[in-house]
Parts: sequence; structure tokens; C-alpha cells
Amino acid sequence: MPFQKLKPQIETILQNDQRSVDDRLTEVCELLETTIPYYDWVGFYFKNGDKEELKLKSFAGEPTDHTIIPFGKGICGQVAVSNKNFVVSDVKAQNNYIACSIHVKAEIVIPLFVNGENIGQIDIDSHTEDPFSHEDEIFLEWVNAKVSEIL
Repeated sequence: MPFQKLKPQIETILQNDQRSVDDRLTEVCELLETTIPYYDWVGFYFKNGDKEELKLKSFAGEPTDHTIIPFGKGICGQVAVSNKNFVVSDVKAQNNYIACSIHVKAEIVIPLFVNGENIGQIDIDSHTEDPFSHEDEIFLEWVNAKVSEIL
């Protein structure tokens, strides 16, 4: 698993304040999507102002129609309400799942906190069945903690 090798690269990207936050987040998404074989789509969603919805900010992978997700809908919307990690080993087994692609078999969503408030999340789709481990969760929590430092 390349997680330890990725950490310094992610820190370098995020610390580059010559680039916009959006550009840095997109670069992190691209790094994860191209480096980790089972990360087929990587995106950051954030709370959309005062609305009870999430808005896609940065991503890498196939474009998605799901740029706005109401709280409570799909895996991302559920994490916006629960404030807890959500690892889905088989998306077909979820009755509250929003399909972004017919190829997606699994998804992991980790909330992103700033000053204790859930302001967004990192969302990863995989075309591989049941690919995510506890190490993915720990790594993505670390990524979100680093991202929160630049927001």
C-alpha cells in the first residue's frame, strides 16, 4: 500500500499556497486516483452554504451528474448527517445509494471536519468489489485532517 509514500506528496500539494484551494484539492484527487489502483473516482464534496446539501468542489475520474447531493441521500448525504465514516463493500446492497456509474462496486466516504464541524467529505468510488480496508479509513482521515488545515 503506497499510503506512507503518498503522505509527503499530499503535504507538498496542500502547502503550495501559490495555487488556489480548489486546484490543490483537485491535484490531491488526481494523485489518489492515479496512484491507488482501486480508487477509480475521488472527489471532495462540501456543504453548500446554508443549504442542506453537498456540492462537488474537486474531483478526479469520470465526470458525474451528481454535483449536488441532498443531506440524507446516498452514501455522501448520509455521512453529512451521521458525521461518521461510511464504507460500502457492495453498493448494490445499499437501498439509499445514488449510482454515479454502472461500474461502481464499492464506495468509501470520510467526513471532513473543521473546528469540530462536518463541512464536507472525501468520496471514493471503486470498480473493485470490497477493496477498502481499515488502512484506507485511517489514511483518508489523515488526508482530511491535512485538507482542513488549508480551509
